Amino acid sequence: MRYHSSVDRKNDLDAIVTELDVEADRPSTTIDALLDLLHQMVVRRASDLFLVAGLAPVFRVNGAVNPSNAGILDGRDIEVMVVSALPPHARTQWQQRRVADCSLRVSDVGRFRINLHRERGRAAATVRLLPTAIPTLAELHLPAELELLSMLGPGLVLIGGATGSGKTTTLASIIDLINRRDKKHIVTIEDPIEYEHQHRASVVEQVEIGTDCADFANALRDAVRQAPDVLVVGEMRDPETMRAALAAAETGHLVFSTLHTTDVASTVGRIADSFPPERQPTIRQELAMALSAVLTQRFVPTVNGGRVPACELLIVGYGARQHIRKNALHHLHQEITITRKHGSFTLEQHLHHLVTQNVVRRDDAMTRAQHPEELERLLSA
Repeated sequence: MRYHSSVDRKNDLDAIVTELDVEADRPSTTIDALLDLLHQMVVRRASDLFLVAGLAPVFRVNGAVNPSNAGILDGRDIEVMVVSALPPHARTQWQQRRVADCSLRVSDVGRFRINLHRERGRAAATVRLLPTAIPTLAELHLPAELELLSMLGPGLVLIGGATGSGKTTTLASIIDLINRRDKKHIVTIEDPIEYEHQHRASVVEQVEIGTDCADFANALRDAVRQAPDVLVVGEMRDPETMRAALAAAETGHLVFSTLHTTDVASTVGRIADSFPPERQPTIRQELAMALSAVLTQRFVPTVNGGRVPACELLIVGYGARQHIRKNALHHLHQEITITRKHGSFTLEQHLHHLVTQNVVRRDDAMTRAQHPEELERLLSA
């Protein structure tokens, strides 16, 4: 996508300057360079843009990185170009901590998440294109059982996965189900806001770290006073936020949050392990009572060159609560198979479904399985 005239370009630049409160004396050429790259992201259907000193801009398309034919950047190029587009709170972050996270809206182009950081003493940046529409579970090739998560009562629902595994998209789809179906008050706390929810059957308030509040823990405590039915904590990064989320779940709220983990056991274990040893038994007791479900996922290449999430789900019942209390988390995989009738399913069961539906290849599924022998048995049946 390109501007068709200098007037179009000037109008869009003026809109960005107004929206981001950019100072009048800031050179437009720096914003202009970033705009060109953002337009290229949309044209290439890239999920990410990487700006690293010593390289030309690099785009990630369908999970693979692809260098562009643009000129080589140095650290100063990257810093000047990206800082020119940062809102005030993010510029302050960069000045004080040499790292900044924020979202950027470009009129008629899209929304982007920007992370400006340093590597080897030089500025570098990662830019993610934020989708404008919230996909459905079916569009994501996710099992219909995940709809159960939108119907749960008070409790804590955890979604685990590696960075870039689609956790935020899955969570947005689940919240969209609630929003379209139920008359609820939903409050999301994110850093930054990735998917924008419209007010449908529900009222949705979206709080952004850095713009609307200082941090997750304080924002969560404040949100509890706002009479929410559903709380979404974009990420649990520290024990203080984890404790606040547990408290909210224990006091009658349905709380969703994400963690950087790989499977159900590690997702549950990450909570207690984040606290000092003397507090861990108490946290396990609270977690056993508050936890309603654990979902984890990872991306798998599709037969047509794209990617889909493969996941496993544990609907927490009596047996799982006992294992959590006793810190016998290695039994949780077996608990998934036991509670299949309640909606739980293993990663291997979902991979089996994706293979039989010709969505992913057998070899790709086998390499992503946590229990390859279990997947082999399912595929051979």
